[in-house]
Amino acid sequence: MLRVLVIHGPNLNLLGAREPELYGRARLEDINNELEALAGELGVAVSFFQSNHEGEMVDAIHRAAGQADAIIINPAAYTHTSIALRDAFLATGIPFIEVHLSNVHAREEFRQRSLLAGIARGVIAGFGLDSYLLALRAIASNFNAK
Repeated sequence: MLRVLVIHGPNLNLLGAREPELYGRARLEDINNELEALAGELGVAVSFFQSNHEGEMVDAIHRAAGQADAIIINPAAYTHTSIALRDAFLATGIPFIEVHLSNVHAREEFRQRSLLAGIARGVIAGFGLDSYLLALRAIASNFNAK
């Protein structure tokens, strides 16, 4: 069975209340529940991790080596700043999809630059909760289990 880790970055624990005009009204729990339901339909095992701390996210990527076949990550603000996350993916070799709830390319200029996109298998942005669901569907149909 394909094993997928979903990593939610900083401030995503505040979804539903945080700037709903940008990020929607879905809470993090809603996103995880929708992903679990879809994973069941697709025959994929899914687990979740959220942190507001870059080092904890790096540690989660390291721990995923040998445990996850792929990662869905919403690095949030670390998208634009974290060489450490990039290096963790390069070091572990775990394939991943970068996701964003909002269309980062229609926002401030600094949000249009991702340090992860160049090494990701794909980037999905601008579809709210569906960004995550699209990523899980892409993994289920395109990634091979180890």
